[in-house]
Amino acid sequence: MSTRSIDLVTIRTMTADDVEAAARIEIDSYTMPWSDDTFRTLLRRPDTTLLVAAFEDRVIGHAIGWHTLDQGELGNVDVDAAWRRNGLATRLVMEFLRRQLRLGIHDVFLEVRRSNEAARALYVRLGFVEVGVRRRYYVRPVEDALVMRRTLRPDL
Repeated sequence: MSTRSIDLVTIRTMTADDVEAAARIEIDSYTMPWSDDTFRTLLRRPDTTLLVAAFEDRVIGHAIGWHTLDQGELGNVDVDAAWRRNGLATRLVMEFLRRQLRLGIHDVFLEVRRSNEAARALYVRLGFVEVGVRRRYYVRPVEDALVMRRTLRPDL
């Protein structure tokens, strides 16, 4: 991947055809990856925002979340290992936030592993602030989750 390649990445709504690729990225990234069934279930829900990043029709990342009333949750962000550290996660999260704003969402929350310094730094750069802790939230390994929130504004 080159700098020029990243400019050719598109971010679009996930379809059923993207599920297998998204699940494969999960398996390579997480100790408890989301399954194909999880993605398919979320695709059927009207309260979800499911985005993929694609390069030459190949899914290389995703951002997924949901909302209730005026609150949203960013449930999952993942980028293929070969495409990390080039701003793709930032693009995915920002597009997710813009879509949440268009839905009338005021605040977006997320949970992140305490040890995931790279993700925490990304979220802080994007305006999220720590608002709480969920003790022993994660398993494999057992770890606390930091709860973070970003209040959305029209200038997003």
